[in-house]
Amino acid sequence: MTGRRRIRSTFLPRHLTRRVRAGALATGALAACVSLAAGCGAVPGATGGSGDDGPITVMTWAPEDTKTSNKPGMPAFAEAYARWVNGQGGINGRPLNVLTCNDRNDTVTAARCARRAVEEGAVAVVGSYSQYADSFMPALEGAGIPYIGGYGITNNEFTSPLSYPVNGGQPTLLAGLGRTLADTCGPVTLIRPDTIAGDQLPPLLNSGLKAGGHERAGDQRAAEDATSYDGQAGQALEVAAAKTGERGCVVPALGDRTNTFMDSFRRARADYPEVRTATVLGSVDQSTIDASGGASGPYEGSYVTGWYPAASDSRWDPMKKVIKEEAFGDNRIDPADAGVQTTWIAYTVFKQVVESLGDGEISADTVSEELDSGLKVTTGGLTPTLRWTFQAELAAVGFPRLVNANVTLQVVEDGRLVAARKGFTDVTRTLRDAELG
Repeated sequence: MTGRRRIRSTFLPRHLTRRVRAGALATGALAACVSLAAGCGAVPGATGGSGDDGPITVMTWAPEDTKTSNKPGMPAFAEAYARWVNGQGGINGRPLNVLTCNDRNDTVTAARCARRAVEEGAVAVVGSYSQYADSFMPALEGAGIPYIGGYGITNNEFTSPLSYPVNGGQPTLLAGLGRTLADTCGPVTLIRPDTIAGDQLPPLLNSGLKAGGHERAGDQRAAEDATSYDGQAGQALEVAAAKTGERGCVVPALGDRTNTFMDSFRRARADYPEVRTATVLGSVDQSTIDASGGASGPYEGSYVTGWYPAASDSRWDPMKKVIKEEAFGDNRIDPADAGVQTTWIAYTVFKQVVESLGDGEISADTVSEELDSGLKVTTGGLTPTLRWTFQAELAAVGFPRLVNANVTLQVVEDGRLVAARKGFTDVTRTLRDAELG
């Protein structure tokens, strides 16, 4: 790919979404069942539908068994959460029916997952990951189905009026990391996927660097599914180790392929002056650090920005309790994984919405209307209190649905990912000044 794509907004007025809903529902009704083709499943023993006393149906999707980014823990945790909440009598006395779908990191399959959510009467898509919002969001918008707690990997998640993100996605992570590196680094090089989503990363990192009075980062594109990054590692070190008198920094943001890059980087760095590495949660977590050698591995000393407190924080104990009771031994579910954490928070939001509706109708319309009414949702201190509005503070820079611009800063010390700074840092102002056009 060549050239940087302009970030597009798909922010639609609410009344338009309502008008096109009937047509989308009719289209969904005509579509063939794609359960097997899309790799979908459901919690055993539960049925679809959302009548007054029937189950409340939702869907969670994420890619599994692909060559690039995989998030199997997200649908696996969603199923565990359903078992847990149903074991306690459901939500307001109604069982929760969780459908799952493997989007396979494929635009066609992502759209199929969304169509199945429409066909099976899902009242929301909760805690999901997909790079293909251009494919799945139109079907959800047409049917009026809210998208609660997506991973934050696409621009659409911060523009669609039916998206309710619980974190600031890649925009906040990169902006926060850039602001931190501005104070500690010489030349900075970003290694990112050569994709549409990857094209959005350089201006976000640069917004943080600029806020700290630092020059722009070098932008190095890489294949998303490469098995080696020897060439990219060498080029990054050439820039970061330039003789400027300051220690340079290398920032890999390649998702699941970050560890592959770091293998190449470890082999190449011996021939260059010492540089620092830094990245974002989602590209690295504790399991990645452990697998790469812990304290003796390439991540030692790295800064990592995240959306939430460190995995060792006691605020995660309720989530860990669910995993222990309902998914003990399921190695797909890692409590330190940002996808699993996001899914927990997303279901926390959904549960509070349903509870706030009391004995009223639970449908896609009522769920989204309740969220739009100004409902304030708490997450046990894992995020600030969440409240979604149509024109959030960052609407002017193309993120009208971004309501949580807080990030945390962690560092790898003695092979452990620990908090480098207490509390959250709000990067709203940094993003507001970003050059994203």
